[in-house]
Amino acid sequence: MRGAPADIYEGIDAFTAYLARVEGASPETVRAYASHLEAFANWLERAGLDGLHIGVRDVRRYLADLRQARYAPKTVSAHLSALRSLYRWMAEEGMIASDPASAISAPKLPKNLPHALSSEQVARLFATPDTTCAEGIRDAAMLELLYATGARISELAGLDRASVNLAEGTVRLFGKGSKERIVPIYHRAIDAVSRYEDAGRAELLAACGRTEPSGRADALFVSARGRAMDAAALRYRFKKLCRAAGLPADVSPHAMRHTYATDLLSGGADLRSVQELLGHASLSTTQLYTHLTPERLKGALHQAHPRA
Repeated sequence: MRGAPADIYEGIDAFTAYLARVEGASPETVRAYASHLEAFANWLERAGLDGLHIGVRDVRRYLADLRQARYAPKTVSAHLSALRSLYRWMAEEGMIASDPASAISAPKLPKNLPHALSSEQVARLFATPDTTCAEGIRDAAMLELLYATGARISELAGLDRASVNLAEGTVRLFGKGSKERIVPIYHRAIDAVSRYEDAGRAELLAACGRTEPSGRADALFVSARGRAMDAAALRYRFKKLCRAAGLPADVSPHAMRHTYATDLLSGGADLRSVQELLGHASLSTTQLYTHLTPERLKGALHQAHPRA
């Protein structure tokens, strides 16, 4: 072995640094991995085990303890995924002699259909921002971009002013693994962002005596305190708008991404194009949305099948 860590905590620190710097994982992904792995390290400490010298049975014991503590199956699966990634990486780097997690298969989880908003719910949500004030103008632009691009909330938070080309009607997004994609947007989204750029953003900054936001000077979305808005801040605003619109409490920004994909497929867009627009690495991920549009599939069958 070479470069073996002093203990499992040091191995976790090295692994999460690798995720951020080499793999280009988002801050949210790195935080999630770190949280799962720290919980495992704490369990090892309580159990009196050395995380660098454990076996398959020890990992199974940990997962069993999670299930006994009534963790949801999806959460247990996420913990196992983090462990498999950590030990695989440490084994490849020569930090450990054997990988105790590779032999454990991930449990099969039920595939829940993504929740998409109805057209009536979308209309209510878009009518909620008070566009007579700067914050409302900003919120309207945020909603339009979510629906126009199918962006993840973290991708929206990463936008700078140069990312939105109003003249061409496109938005440059950076998804998982810093993969770049260019997404066209419709005229209402262009108008909403243009209004926010011309008035709302400048007014929010001027109210704080600033010309550029703190945190990230070129950030597109800024708070009432003149700060660049991160994913948590945008999610908070989205949830507040949902409450005002009377939408269910479990509606998240990701519902707009699901609605975007569902509406595109229902409107006749081909699956491969939707995959590119969403930034999915695998077509199988995009195919999940076809379960929401059976009428579209029936139409495709009747149109294309020679005996239909």
